[in-house]
Amino acid sequence: MVEVTPLPKAPAIVLGVVSIHGITVPVVSIRRRVGLSEGEASLSDQLIVADTASRLVALVVDAVIGVVERSTEEIVQAKGIVPGAEYVEGIARHEEDMLFIHDLDRFLSQDEESQLHAALAKGQGTE
Repeated sequence: MVEVTPLPKAPAIVLGVVSIHGITVPVVSIRRRVGLSEGEASLSDQLIVADTASRLVALVVDAVIGVVERSTEEIVQAKGIVPGAEYVEGIARHEEDMLFIHDLDRFLSQDEESQLHAALAKGQGTE
């Protein structure tokens, strides 16, 4: 984990920003998005950097234990299973666990996306 710089007026699920090769990247809390409590930040926490249609984002995770591939036949559409979670694209099984497949392009609501855009612009002095 690296130090996350707070971003005033960002949506609640945005913990702040980090600089990756000179690019300002918002750090997003999956725990906040799904309504789980946050633990104390730890040096062992990790960031997964992902590319969305509009920007790079860094997702805070406790640990990365591997990469799992699933065919489209193994993925169940989440609409009927997880109502109200538009950002969950699908659900798949992995051994005894369930995997939630998130659509990062819909992870932030339109209002949150606008709020983040404005906060980033203000933070970079480009309103």
